Amino acid sequence: MILASTSAYRRELLARLGLAFEVMAPGVDETPLPHERPADLALRLALAKAQAVAKAHPGAVVIGADQVADLDGEPLGKPGNHERAVAQLRQQSGRWVVFQTAVAVVCLNQPYAQTALAQVKVLFRSLSEADIQAYLRAEPAYDCAGSAKSEGLGIALLERIDSDDPTSLIGLPLMRTCSMLRELGLRVPA
Repeated sequence: MILASTSAYRRELLARLGLAFEVMAPGVDETPLPHERPADLALRLALAKAQAVAKAHPGAVVIGADQVADLDGEPLGKPGNHERAVAQLRQQSGRWVVFQTAVAVVCLNQPYAQTALAQVKVLFRSLSEADIQAYLRAEPAYDCAGSAKSEGLGIALLERIDSDDPTSLIGLPLMRTCSMLRELGLRVPA
């Protein structure tokens, strides 16, 4: 099994299942297509990542994932720096954001390719400039879609989380992943 991701968060989540796996960078361009909806972007990228690694390892079960924060139909990706993180948190202040988390499982030798989308609705509390700056000083979430880590201090920025799979918000919907792995004949739990 191969996780087609360099995300430490996804690696930690997949490790919870107790299955042996390797990690490989998929090398996929994550630029949104013109007018691409956030859910479609997440699904396309999750599948592209899994397929990119599967081409080099056709006998492996490959898992790809992607997450896009969806603010009124507009994608918010990883901010990458402080200024963009501040801007994202200002935009999300007092508003609902839908985190679109997609997973793809591909095994070319089976052949098997499935995708699933998990949506998590998050209500950000009204954030002051001081809240935003204090949070980003304590936890610079520049590598997270939406600029906040719910599994860390970012939980203090939120009022509510609505989800049927809490791991989705961290970046890999494990319940959907387990279902696809079982379809391939893998025992989860092992």
